[in-house]
Amino acid sequence: MHARFIPPIFSLSTKLGPETRVLDVGCGNGFTAGQFLARGCEVVGIDLSRQGIEIARATYPKGRFEVLPADANFLDALQAKPFDLVVSTEVIEHLYDPRSFTAQVFEALRPGGRFICTTPYHGYWKNLAIALLNKWDSHANPLWDGGHIKLWSRKTLAQLFSETGFKDLQFRGVGRFPLLWMTMVMSGDKPPQDYDSSTGS
Repeated sequence: MHARFIPPIFSLSTKLGPETRVLDVGCGNGFTAGQFLARGCEVVGIDLSRQGIEIARATYPKGRFEVLPADANFLDALQAKPFDLVVSTEVIEHLYDPRSFTAQVFEALRPGGRFICTTPYHGYWKNLAIALLNKWDSHANPLWDGGHIKLWSRKTLAQLFSETGFKDLQFRGVGRFPLLWMTMVMSGDKPPQDYDSSTGS
């Protein structure tokens, strides 16, 4: 999936360079983090998998990689200052409490920072196609240890972002055909410090 969602991730990223601080939540073996390192960014990656973190450290020595859960208080745990960009790929569908996750992402961003999230796409036409083809047992197999426990549509993911406080949401469908996308990418911005929530500006 990386080959599919990396291009839209970078199309949604703000201007990148040596001053850009990036947090990759659920970094796995560090591949996505490595893409940002290659662009000169300062990158921190976190994941629950010790094996994944060991691979990331060995493969991308210029990055910082730590074992942490996706709903951790990132700044305190990492003793870090706020990030310009937080990226999370194919993680949120595995979380029991996605609101805690996005709340911690929001806190980890500087004012004006951006969150980019990918997750498998689910919408009416795709869900209907899965049902008509009798594929739900294989698509969302309950016997898959550590599998997907949340199925997100554009509407529900946008609602989560908005509830958390993210503004200026952007969406990209990725892979296959429109409305039958394999996955989706959504970004949202943390309002700048002078943002007035009572007026929306």
